[in-house]
Amino acid sequence: MTKRFRVATTQAMYEPSSSGWTVFRNGDFRLFGMSRFLTGLAYQMQAVAVGWFVYDLTHSALALGLVGLAGFLPAMLAALITGHVADTYDRRLVAAASFAVQAATSAALLAYAWRGAGAVWPIYGLVVLIGTARAFANPSLQALLPTLVPRDLFGSAIAWNASLWQSASVLGPALGGFLYALGPKVVFGSASASFALAAVATAAIRFRPAPVSERPPVTWATLSAGIGYIRAHPVVLGAISLDLFAVLLGGATALLPIFAAEVLHVGPLGLGALRSMPAAGAVLMAVVLAYRPLRRHAGVRMLRAVAVFGVAIIVFGLSTSLPLSMACLFVTGAADMISVYVRQTFVQGETPDAMRGRVSAVNTVFIGASNELGEFESGSVAALIGAVPAVVVGGAATVLVAVLWGRLFPALRARDRLLPRGEAGGRRPS
Repeated sequence: MTKRFRVATTQAMYEPSSSGWTVFRNGDFRLFGMSRFLTGLAYQMQAVAVGWFVYDLTHSALALGLVGLAGFLPAMLAALITGHVADTYDRRLVAAASFAVQAATSAALLAYAWRGAGAVWPIYGLVVLIGTARAFANPSLQALLPTLVPRDLFGSAIAWNASLWQSASVLGPALGGFLYALGPKVVFGSASASFALAAVATAAIRFRPAPVSERPPVTWATLSAGIGYIRAHPVVLGAISLDLFAVLLGGATALLPIFAAEVLHVGPLGLGALRSMPAAGAVLMAVVLAYRPLRRHAGVRMLRAVAVFGVAIIVFGLSTSLPLSMACLFVTGAADMISVYVRQTFVQGETPDAMRGRVSAVNTVFIGASNELGEFESGSVAALIGAVPAVVVGGAATVLVAVLWGRLFPALRARDRLLPRGEAGGRRPS
């Protein structure tokens, strides 16, 4: 999704304009994009290193799953607080502070690897700390983006944001696998530097929100407002929960070290290549969506994309060929990008700015549940029945989820255009 979009005056849909680079005239968005790319690079490099590091220490599928659980729990437990913080304080400073904490935590991983790791539990503790910092950064960033650009560039900003993140997700795992061959210390040091630079870039954003005359009281009603908003909008609830259960059941990321080591026999370099494939597919789909945006049948296409995701996971689980496995993961990334594009448009485009932080925090929990908690689910099931059966069963369950959600959420299935008539996100030009 790299072309500029504008909101049509006669119908609520995104249309491509003449130039996809217009949004980059906005200096604040350039800083935001730099931050997203650097953090994406750091996250992905570090994920490869932590996964291989833990597997080297334990040779346990369950231990790999616990890494995902340690990263997810903070986002789930602190969701109501992080959303309130994002709607109450300067979002860019909240995000910058979170990145600084992650830079320090990556440096602690470097120090632990330097000493010679003997136990796995300190790694889990540091992953929890990273997850806590991310829990504050994610809703702040999601809520900050629509305020940085004029309304007519909102669609383009979403597209570029996804493209930058996914591009980092392509480069990061491959770079992480290459650097891990030099030692885990090199990866953790590089991740720490990337997080530090992202903190500086985010803090340098010049846009300042309007001063808050009176901070809202910390009550259950204000903290849980995001949950209430999502429950009252079945299209948003259906899209978010569909992504949750599809990736929760069908995700295979946590088991990639096992497939790389025991099924495909390709080592850490091959692991980096495997982890890059979903992001590569997502980047290509983003470009396709930029030139051919989803004008009609957005809900049905999202459901079909989730079904394709599940089929590709099944084939990946049965594959013993590195090229075929990489191709399957490429397809999963392309299919998932459609889901991400639709879901993020709903969450960011239709939510009032005063509630974006709290709604984004709930969305972050769903994303974390599908990713990090999905890794725990994958590791636990693999420990019981084996990695290959766990992946195949998970893929089949994802296909069933796509079919079931089409019946449980008829409003999602019937949703035609990305935004309802007369709605759009973003800041009006000054």
